[in-house]
Amino acid sequence: MKKKLTSQLTIFKTSNFPKKIKKNSNKKYCVTIGIGGNIGDTKKIFDKLFLYLKSDTRFDILMTSPLLLNPPFGFLEQNHFLNGIITLKTNLAPNDFLKNMLRLEKRLGRKRSFQDAPRTLDIDIIFFDNKKINTQKLIIPHKDWANRESVIIPLKHM
Repeated sequence: MKKKLTSQLTIFKTSNFPKKIKKNSNKKYCVTIGIGGNIGDTKKIFDKLFLYLKSDTRFDILMTSPLLLNPPFGFLEQNHFLNGIITLKTNLAPNDFLKNMLRLEKRLGRKRSFQDAPRTLDIDIIFFDNKKINTQKLIIPHKDWANRESVIIPLKHM
């Protein structure tokens, strides 16, 4: 299913997005990640990420958002992005969680060339429990999350 919100914004529903998984989790931290991509079959890449997270015992997926097709920002000479949100629980500490997400990005084809470049998969940690972290490697909550349609609209639809 797809629904046009504006001439620039379209919401998509797939088999895994949106999804609520009714599962009691005894894991310690509730984490909200934003996912995005605009190279290759992004829906298929998101499904692979979903299945990886679902099959990894370190994570319990609680819920996913519908996907949002939206224009790029920063570097504008590229395809529109597909974005979504996944809420999950984990016992991993923030830096270990970040390392794991960076490995996943790479495993699913991410190559870093320049800021705001086109990509197969981008995983941003939007919230990590109620923690506030501001280090060189990690800022939580994600800076500018409240100003990005790619985060706000999928969150609103959860």
